[in-house]
Amino acid sequence: MTQLRGMRIIVTGATSGLGRAMAQALIAAGARTIVTGRQHARVQDVAAQLGAMAVPCELDVRNEDSVQSCVTLAQDRLGGVDMLVNNAGIGMRTVNPRFMSEPQPFWEVPAPGFRDVIDTKVTGCFLMARAVAPLMLVQGGGRIVNVSMNEQTMVRRGFVPYGPAGAGVEALSRVMAADLAGTPVAVNILLPGGATNTGMIPDDASAEIRAGLLDPSIMGPPIVWLASEPAAGVHDQRIVAAEFDRWLEAR
Repeated sequence: MTQLRGMRIIVTGATSGLGRAMAQALIAAGARTIVTGRQHARVQDVAAQLGAMAVPCELDVRNEDSVQSCVTLAQDRLGGVDMLVNNAGIGMRTVNPRFMSEPQPFWEVPAPGFRDVIDTKVTGCFLMARAVAPLMLVQGGGRIVNVSMNEQTMVRRGFVPYGPAGAGVEALSRVMAADLAGTPVAVNILLPGGATNTGMIPDDASAEIRAGLLDPSIMGPPIVWLASEPAAGVHDQRIVAAEFDRWLEAR
């Protein structure tokens, strides 16, 4: 499969879970892909596993200098950026390891944990998009995909700060799309459509919950399509991966 040959893509948070699944699918479709993560050794290892089309980049999306260094690497190694996939995020386990069985009220959430989740998901999306959008406008086109979550998760009991972070990404995405309306740069939202089998699920999750988890690979078909020629002009859409086939058929 080489329908994305020539595409130059950055995927944040690509060393595990949804990010790795999307990076793998994009690479399999022929795209040169910057694979990012906070841990240098892990990024190098995952990129090596994904093959020659993967370029490793240590990246902390919360840090402006780190973001700029990654974008500069993409320009130097790939010659530009055709798509940014804003996937990096931190799950509820960092503030409450038993969030599924013992929901924690918002007033018990530690402030540093709140800031870390919000900064990684919301501020990270902003900093990455702010860095690549001007480049895309100059080069005459580009695509930004922000990874979100179900609306039920955004308002679920005990889901501060993870839920509000997802809501922030959705609002930010809509503003980005409005600001870029009428330009050759498209912004869309992509979400799995349910809980996924990633490291964000707590260890005490029941067998019933685990049986219903979506495989991260569900993100592959929609992200590859969003990078493809048929998706040119698709803008300000909220695409649910679990419903992608029906959504595409209805277009």
